[in-house]
Amino acid sequence: MKTFALAGNPNCGKTTLFNALTGATAHVGNWPGVTVDRREGVYKGGGKNIAIVDLPGIYSLSPYTPEEVISRNYILDEHPDGIINIVDATNLERNLYLTTQLLEMDVPVIVALNMMDEVSKSGDKIDAAALEKELGVPVVEVCALKGGGIKQLMDKAAALPPARKGATVLRGLLNKRLEAACAFYESEAVLSPLFHAVKLLESDELELSRRGAAEVFKNAADGADLEAEIADGRYKYICEKLSVAKVKADRDVMTKSDKRDKLLTHRVWAIPVFIVILFAIFHVTFSEDFLYMGAWSRIGGGEGLPAVDSLNLSDGLATFVGIFYDGALFSPGVILFNAFDTVFGLITDAVGGAISVEWLSGLVADGILGGIFAVLGFLPQILFLFLWFSILEDTGYMARIAFVLDRVFRRFGLSGRAFMPMIMGFGCSVPAAVNTRTLADEKERTATIRVIPFFSCGAKLPILVAISGAIVTSFGVANADLITYGMYILGICSAIVCVLLMRNTTLKGETPPFIMELPAYHWPRFRNLMLHLWDKAKHFVKKAFTVIFASTVVIWLFSHLNWRWNYIPDEKMNESIIASVGMLVQPVFTPLGFGSQLGEFGWVFAVAAITGLIAKENVVATFGTLAACIASISSSQLGGVDISQILGDEEGVTAAAAMIAATGITIPGLIAFIAFNMTTIPCFAACATAKAELPKGKFRWTLLFWIAASYIISSAVYTIGSWWWTLAIWIAVAAAITVFIVLRNLGKFDITSIFRRKKKDGKDK
Repeated sequence: MKTFALAGNPNCGKTTLFNALTGATAHVGNWPGVTVDRREGVYKGGGKNIAIVDLPGIYSLSPYTPEEVISRNYILDEHPDGIINIVDATNLERNLYLTTQLLEMDVPVIVALNMMDEVSKSGDKIDAAALEKELGVPVVEVCALKGGGIKQLMDKAAALPPARKGATVLRGLLNKRLEAACAFYESEAVLSPLFHAVKLLESDELELSRRGAAEVFKNAADGADLEAEIADGRYKYICEKLSVAKVKADRDVMTKSDKRDKLLTHRVWAIPVFIVILFAIFHVTFSEDFLYMGAWSRIGGGEGLPAVDSLNLSDGLATFVGIFYDGALFSPGVILFNAFDTVFGLITDAVGGAISVEWLSGLVADGILGGIFAVLGFLPQILFLFLWFSILEDTGYMARIAFVLDRVFRRFGLSGRAFMPMIMGFGCSVPAAVNTRTLADEKERTATIRVIPFFSCGAKLPILVAISGAIVTSFGVANADLITYGMYILGICSAIVCVLLMRNTTLKGETPPFIMELPAYHWPRFRNLMLHLWDKAKHFVKKAFTVIFASTVVIWLFSHLNWRWNYIPDEKMNESIIASVGMLVQPVFTPLGFGSQLGEFGWVFAVAAITGLIAKENVVATFGTLAACIASISSSQLGGVDISQILGDEEGVTAAAAMIAATGITIPGLIAFIAFNMTTIPCFAACATAKAELPKGKFRWTLLFWIAASYIISSAVYTIGSWWWTLAIWIAVAAAITVFIVLRNLGKFDITSIFRRKKKDGKDK
């Protein structure tokens, strides 16, 4: 089997081509850095036995970032049968810089001119034949997004010769210096000696670490700064020899892309536009008053539109209408949630009624199905939200936001490149943490990994939706979309504040430069969007029927067993193992609003927060399981509250509402509960990934950071929400910390020197 490596600049369409060649469903994002490790697949067309390896996107083969090292080491050490160099034809000159480096290796190369449809659309022309003649390797025009030219590319790739001698465009520039360096590597029997020789003359740190190489470099360079000369020489060659293959159309007017960028990358309006777009996405996904019909009808003291209960409909028709409307028209995301929730409720009732054994009925219906369906009910809204984010990615808008936010992030000690893994955190913290490999600075990478969990992933979304929906249901305030949107904003703001603190104290360092090319705007491909959503759905459902299934069984068992391992009914749940554990840790959460101040069953929030450390979906699954148990408890034990009437046939939101009724928790306590689960230690999988990506010795401090940050943020939310005057105290504390950091950075307050001085004074006495 032949093996071909895909190499190219970030955002050149490499992952799209990989998917087109292999049929894989790797995430395609319209920004740099989506691929941060190599991925492998098999070419699915033409009956050819060819393996395809997707390497990280890189601008050069110099070891400035981890992904450049991954790509370079694979090509040099794994010896692929050929390199398919993907070149963004809309940015020909910039992309060919990497091509000139790849050609210096003793590996067969074929150039894939991608995005040729965009070139034609702009009126430009590229002479592929002239480019092929000048480079000395095959050049094929392709359109990875639409599948054009794929077969021709692979036919030519399969026909490449088994070996090729490297060639460089720098012969005339380096002269005898290059010959001396090449002679050294040839004497060492190193493969691709020309490539290594050029890298040595560039002061490449990997080459200088080789035994004897430093002396060769010293003699060959003779004090000259060859790195800048080599880079300049490559660009001169590209401009003089290769760019002539591209003929640009005369443009007297701004293109559509330029007009869009005038607004979307504006220094003032870009961020407000982004905030409005985010709100629109959340409104379409979570609003229970989609067109504000209910709000408009109440203006001027009106009673509002009639609720479903007042329409005198039959039970079946009322259930159907309630999916779309209840005093206001629901948003598409809420309609999908209600439809799934109704079906799951009917299934749970049918299964529970079919099992005559009480404990088995409780385990299957209330424990397993109640917990799993409480989580799966949110799947439509999660996918709906991801659909909008995927559209923003594929159109090229997210790349613009990274560019715009670079100006903001730079003030906090981060480059705009850090925005990419952060925004990926909205999907899952695991690939987001891996994506930090694109960050060159170790301290910047550490700070970014620590705040990624603050960008709520899909697993945390059910917590936000369930609690916010329960707040609206139980207290009749605000809208669920506003609460959910506000919590996302809280997470983003908390991340920025924490980064600012870290980059000015423990992780202080220089902010690395951020260079990126803005991709062309284009309509997203339906197939790519569906593949992305399918991946998310598979991951979510798989976790529901593995980790969450096991968790719900354990939660139900421990809520129906006492410490003597005797079975206890629902009404005696306070005597269970899980209740005693919850009561033990409950006081810890008192400053956060869901601790000792709650009612008899207040421990359920402590238990839910702890089970969420395994998988965040467990929080809502715990609500679903325990709410079903509490529903059977008499209203006299719950202060006259009939939980069974609140819980009804649904899960998720109503389960959270049942928890509110049973415990008496306040709105500030609920908001603090969301904030704690958003910012505390993420799930086990994310923790394992963070440990692997962080520098040695940083993970234990990262765990401490997550605990401290979540505790402080949640305490602030609860105290300020409960007693507004405490805002002054929090502001005073923040001001004192700011003054301390400023003085410390100015060198006017060094606590270690004070201790040293005291110690010295003690010795003198």
